[in-house]
Amino acid sequence: MPGTKTLTIIKPGAVSHEYIGPILKIINDHGFHISAMRLLRLTRKQVENFYAVHNEKPFYNGLVEFMSSGPVVVAILEKKNAVIEYRRLIGHTDPSKAEPGTIRKMFAESVERNAVHGSDSDENAEFECDFFFSRSERFSLFDPLHF
Repeated sequence: MPGTKTLTIIKPGAVSHEYIGPILKIINDHGFHISAMRLLRLTRKQVENFYAVHNEKPFYNGLVEFMSSGPVVVAILEKKNAVIEYRRLIGHTDPSKAEPGTIRKMFAESVERNAVHGSDSDENAEFECDFFFSRSERFSLFDPLHF
């Protein structure tokens, strides 16, 4: 169902600083349902494929290095207007420009190490959720047969 899901990745820096629990609490407290989640370490190739849309940008190589440097938590989040609501919750990519109370303001180290990824459109959310999770691994509030 369009508009009801987004993907988040709690990035290696946030995982290494033990921020998984606090970040998930904020997500939950803001009314998101976690319909799929896993802890994993991405290979360089997986990161390159996931972020292929950015492969011509100057930050791409650093992003690939960082995202393959340690474990991450990937999760599908559900809520009405999920992409918009989650982007508001995570804040600006640059934590120095993020609003107080946003995840990136509280937990990011820098633009390059900004704590979490969030899908930027419903179309990208579909691709990103499918990248990490099969349909049988999802337990959606919007699909009563799965819950």
